[in-house]
Amino acid sequence: MFWVLLLLPAWAVAGTACTRLCLAAARAANDGTDSAGGRELDLYEAAFLSGGPARVADLTMVSMARQRRLLLARTGWATVVDPRGQDEMERSVIGAIGPGGQSLIAPVRASAAAADAVRGLAERLVSAGLAVPDGVRTVAAAVHRVRLAALAVCALGAAALALPAPGDVPRYLIALWFALPLAVTLSCLAIARIEVHPYSAWASPAGQRLLYAFARRAGRPGDAAADLTSVAVRGVRAIGEPDLRAAFAHREEYEGLRD
Repeated sequence: MFWVLLLLPAWAVAGTACTRLCLAAARAANDGTDSAGGRELDLYEAAFLSGGPARVADLTMVSMARQRRLLLARTGWATVVDPRGQDEMERSVIGAIGPGGQSLIAPVRASAAAADAVRGLAERLVSAGLAVPDGVRTVAAAVHRVRLAALAVCALGAAALALPAPGDVPRYLIALWFALPLAVTLSCLAIARIEVHPYSAWASPAGQRLLYAFARRAGRPGDAAADLTSVAVRGVRAIGEPDLRAAFAHREEYEGLRD
């Protein structure tokens, strides 16, 4: 009966994760009142609500590069062309590059994302009820927990089936017992996909509604404003220029080596 000792934690993991997902979804529904009034998002706000501080830094660098005030080389280096930033975000990027006027993109991104300008933006969005405060469990985090719980149930079930078979319990019955918590987790994921998708780690329900409206107002593809809107909402994968995409590809390589 050693398999029962594995079944109990499987139920505990599944039950805890699904309960947290239900609570997070209920909290999101209760906070879903439209506290934004009739306001609209700007590019920086949309970038933060879509991808957090790092997305704001990416958007700022892409915007400066398209205005020829910052050179982003295919080799992954950023070079300042115009040292006069037009707003706090641009000045944060220029300050992150340093007095030498040249730096790798990855450390610039990390430093700019942690700058006071981005923290101030986050505080304003939280105060407006559009962003999720730090430490608050979001639906996205809860969904991730349920996915991990489903994998844990599968692993525990496989371990139970690998044990010597008890004489009084057939293996298919053991598999069925572990299939129950697995079905619970998968059902919760399916319901969450239908009811509360898309999941966001940064935007509150009110923020998600404004973000959806912001994306719908984007201009035609090829328009400069529409292209920056795509970068704000979807990230650097929406960049159309091959050279810029290559520059940010080096960012991922650098971060992988650093980790």
